Amino acid sequence: MPKVSEFYGIQIYFYFEDHPPAHFHAFYGDNEAKVAIESLDIIAGRLPPRAYALVVE
Repeated sequence: MPKVSEFYGIQIYFYFEDHPPAHFHAFYGDNEAKVAIESLDIIAGRLPPRAYALVVE
């Protein structure tokens, strides 16, 4: 799983051959969220509001 980006303690990963819909994984501390690429909605997990705002910026 390649790390695509890391900023302010947030790590963004893409998994190869992962299930639809197209999404990426965002990690921040003990939190993990799957974020849909098209809508930027969290489809699973959670992130603190401030971390989520930085991810979708």
